[in-house]
Amino acid sequence: MSCPHCEGGAPRAHEGPDGAAHPRGRRAAGRGTPTAPDLSPDLRVLLVGTPNAGKSTLFNHLTGARQTTRNVPGTTVDLARGTWRPRTVADPMPATPLALVDLPGTYSLTPVSPDEAVTVAEIERAGAEHGTVTLLVANAAELHSALFLLGQVGTRTERVVVALTMTDVATVDGVAVDPGRLAARLGVPVVEVDPRTGRGTDGLVAAVRAVAEQPRSVLGLPACAAAPGTAPDDELDRIDALLGWADDVVESVDAHRTPTRSRADRIDALLLDPWVGLPVFVATLWALFQLATWVAAPIMGATEALVTGPVAGLVTWVLDGVGLSGGWLEGLLVDGLVAGVGVVVAFAPLMALMFLAIGLLEDSGYVARVAVLADRLMRSVGLDGRVIMPLIVGFGCNLPALAATRTLPNARQRLLTGLLIPYASCPARLTVYVLLAGTFFPRHTGLVVLAMYVLSVALVLVGALVLRGTLFRDLTHEPLALVLPAYHVPRPVPLLVTTGRRVLAFLRGAGTIIVGVLVVVWLLLAVPVTPGHTFGEVPVHDSAYGRLTDQVAPVFSPAGYGDWRTTSALVTGFVAKEVAVGALAQAYAVDEPVGSSPGELGEQLRATLDETSGGHAPAAALAFMVFVLAYTPCLATVAEQQRMFGWRWTLGAVAVQLSVAWVLSVATFQLLRLVW
Repeated sequence: MSCPHCEGGAPRAHEGPDGAAHPRGRRAAGRGTPTAPDLSPDLRVLLVGTPNAGKSTLFNHLTGARQTTRNVPGTTVDLARGTWRPRTVADPMPATPLALVDLPGTYSLTPVSPDEAVTVAEIERAGAEHGTVTLLVANAAELHSALFLLGQVGTRTERVVVALTMTDVATVDGVAVDPGRLAARLGVPVVEVDPRTGRGTDGLVAAVRAVAEQPRSVLGLPACAAAPGTAPDDELDRIDALLGWADDVVESVDAHRTPTRSRADRIDALLLDPWVGLPVFVATLWALFQLATWVAAPIMGATEALVTGPVAGLVTWVLDGVGLSGGWLEGLLVDGLVAGVGVVVAFAPLMALMFLAIGLLEDSGYVARVAVLADRLMRSVGLDGRVIMPLIVGFGCNLPALAATRTLPNARQRLLTGLLIPYASCPARLTVYVLLAGTFFPRHTGLVVLAMYVLSVALVLVGALVLRGTLFRDLTHEPLALVLPAYHVPRPVPLLVTTGRRVLAFLRGAGTIIVGVLVVVWLLLAVPVTPGHTFGEVPVHDSAYGRLTDQVAPVFSPAGYGDWRTTSALVTGFVAKEVAVGALAQAYAVDEPVGSSPGELGEQLRATLDETSGGHAPAAALAFMVFVLAYTPCLATVAEQQRMFGWRWTLGAVAVQLSVAWVLSVATFQLLRLVW
């Protein structure tokens, strides 16, 4: 394809509105002659690169723990920002801090997603600012893709530094890239770095500061690639010209790939084969479930016991020392505040273990293989293969599943997946299933529980189809374009730093909401609404909480379980599903069941549902289980959704979950009571 502005593909100067020539196709409108900026702590560095080039790893290394995540106003896109404090002997400049911004990975600056639109907007702004340098992270093993992106960046700004990564992987693949030769050909600094170890970052500091003082243009860019046009043919001309320019650069630096079958190719031949890859994937998921249940559960229990035991005892001892023990203040602090902190802290080991596991899978390169393997299945419901990992992790626990959506490259796709995850039935719901199935279907308990999980999968798939056809119609049906990253052995220090940062973000964000709500629940339980009781010393039904559940109970009458005790379990289950059975036991004033036997609690529950359902207790029990499956999984999940997506989406999602759960529950009872 020929370019109407380039004769024979040769670049020439562009003429600006003043008639002066502007070299190499750089857009001149709105820009004056570059001047050296005043180097200050406000110097910004934008990290740009294709996915899997090592951009985020480099960001983590340069910033350490000095990072924050902020939402871009008007979007659902988060940008990671940090402070880079270079301290090197070789660098003669003072070690002034630099503001580092990690932009979403992209293959081009033709935006097709909100993430890419944010990246383009930031680079456009950088081109007009003297105090911003764009640091393009280029994967040496995929040099042509990196050069195509560099060509587009070079038309928008003259302050560009190239950080060349993955040179060891490129060497194994038969590609030898000489940074000096490449820099001479491009006209901008090229620094070879290892993001995992930090090797080469000294030169990176010097190059960034040099470019900030003296801007440089990328050499040889075709003039037609300079300014985006409106006509599709013009866009194709630009793409074709930039691809040709990238080919010329690769040819000139002799960076062609030697055709060889690498060890990674041999591994991929197995992992991407459905007959081998699917069993390996199932085994990986089994390991994740074991991590979330058998490994994390006892640690979570011990952590919560530490808070509700010694810490609660210390609070009681202090109150006793000042003469305030035994009253409502002790109940508020111990049963409200400390218990809430215990719930939050108990989630920390689970989150840490799952963050580590997902980080290991992501850093090793395995997650990308799973995306390719599952792509055909997920595309049948309007998604692509990359969402399979977060969704399936949700069956182990919804909370780390939301965290796993960060592996998805598109903010809208992350949001869509985050809205579907609550319908994945986590193990906490299993305690309710076992109690009701064991009580009402003792001979078919396993079959009933299996039916709940089948319904859960159906809700996820139907939810995906509905959302893709309504709120997410803007997600285009594009083929999965994914460059498989090289296999790596994850480095423990960056992985632990990232895990710690994410756990702390959860504790700060979600923890505040959880503790606050649990304190409110305690206050409702402590407030008496009938005579003869004092604040903090009141039976459940005679408290404000009991009266509240009394008012809500009629809502569930069409589903066959309109009683304050079952409603109390549902309200408490909103906080955490694993305490719903305890709430039932507390409401009936009986002991919780031990093992798989429902015990006295099962007998009491059967009597209640017989009464509320008009003699159709099995149908009411199934309707109750359906509601438990479909409504909001837990307060921690709500808090994490709010932290990731904001209140508007979170409250809307909760409203939809409650509505769907009620409709399905009522439909289940009304249909089954005809035969039961």
